[in-house]
Amino acid sequence: MVNVAGGRFAPGHLGELTQIVPFEMVDAVLAKTGTVQQRVRDLPSRVVVYLLLSAVLFAECGYRQVWDRMTAALDGLPVPAPTPAALAAARRRIGAAPLRALFDLLRGPAAGPATKGVWWRGRLVTAIDGTTMCCPDTPANLVVYRKGGGHHGGTGYPMIRLLALVACGTRGLLATTFGTTGRGETGYATDLVPAMRAPMIVLADRNFAAADLLAQIADRGADLLVRVKTGRRLPVCARCADGSWLSRIGPLEVRVIRAEITITTPGGQRTEVYQLVTTVTDPDCPATELVRLYHERWEIETAYCELKQTIGDGRVLRARTPAGLEQEIYALLVAYQALRITIADATLTAPDVDPDRGSFTIALNTARDQLIKAAGVIAETTVDLLGGIGRQVLEHLLPDRRCRTSPRVVKRAISNYAPHTASGRLRGPSHKATISIDVLVHPDP
Repeated sequence: MVNVAGGRFAPGHLGELTQIVPFEMVDAVLAKTGTVQQRVRDLPSRVVVYLLLSAVLFAECGYRQVWDRMTAALDGLPVPAPTPAALAAARRRIGAAPLRALFDLLRGPAAGPATKGVWWRGRLVTAIDGTTMCCPDTPANLVVYRKGGGHHGGTGYPMIRLLALVACGTRGLLATTFGTTGRGETGYATDLVPAMRAPMIVLADRNFAAADLLAQIADRGADLLVRVKTGRRLPVCARCADGSWLSRIGPLEVRVIRAEITITTPGGQRTEVYQLVTTVTDPDCPATELVRLYHERWEIETAYCELKQTIGDGRVLRARTPAGLEQEIYALLVAYQALRITIADATLTAPDVDPDRGSFTIALNTARDQLIKAAGVIAETTVDLLGGIGRQVLEHLLPDRRCRTSPRVVKRAISNYAPHTASGRLRGPSHKATISIDVLVHPDP
């Protein structure tokens, strides 16, 4: 007999992930948002929240099939058999507010002060970037969201822009915002500024090098490490011994690092010049160390790949209305963060293991199995940071990171529909690589 909630609340669980998103937490957000059911019937509000979260783990299934998985192990219990229409009505009844409140409770770096690979010189390493997701092409969605443009007719589906602030070491979500693609990434980035604070360093690409945005982030006490265009001329206010120099972007004093990066693979060499600006002006912090730190920005691309490809398998979102999309996206963010917390908790029991060696795919597939079995729903009296998911993660650790490169591939004109990666960029095969960094002095005398 499985250990689940009693009565009509029995189907409401997330398998072992229920310990990350427990009954008490769900009940609290339902009460806070005023979405508790008036009468306990077949689909109490708590059960509906867990249905939405479970649907994230089974992106290929309809909600009725997800329900069957949630109740598969509840033999001997009086489990209802709701129709798809009843499940849809229940989802509309609770709306997005409880899922948004759940995400606010769970968001964070999912790391301790000694977690390996999370901190740099006492600062939490974070990155900010955006991505897009497709939603169903319905009249209701088209009122809010628009299709993307392009030389070949644009996208077939309306698109949603999602921006996140991610802890690079764990890929945990610190803050997110989303909406129409009519608003640019730098506009959405201002929504995430309140989540930035000391001690933190924020990594970002060239799209976020706007003077006003950089000043807002610095005002919050967070440090910056941002790439800017190599042609952007930044005056020399003072020179540093390592070849970098102090300059200003608007009211903000920054250190400018211009570096030539050479990547050597079995196929040859390629060289590119990067220009970075940072508020880290410590004289004992070498420019080459900051250039290497900037490479951590790519962890946010991996996080988006996990959200869109590992969980969603590249599928279009389900909801056919803007209100339903808001609910679905917050459910996606909550489920993703719960998995990330589980992986981080598992690595806490192995201090020498970097959290990025925990396989997100292993965690997801084990969580799916645990949900079908209704296993680990209610925690034992003894706290177990591992559990079934954590044990599988530690037993199937990814290898230590190796330096590899995957150069972009120029798409031939005849191949208008060549497959893209999750980030929307064409990539060739990856190769083992060695990287050398040469800091360039300002060209002016």
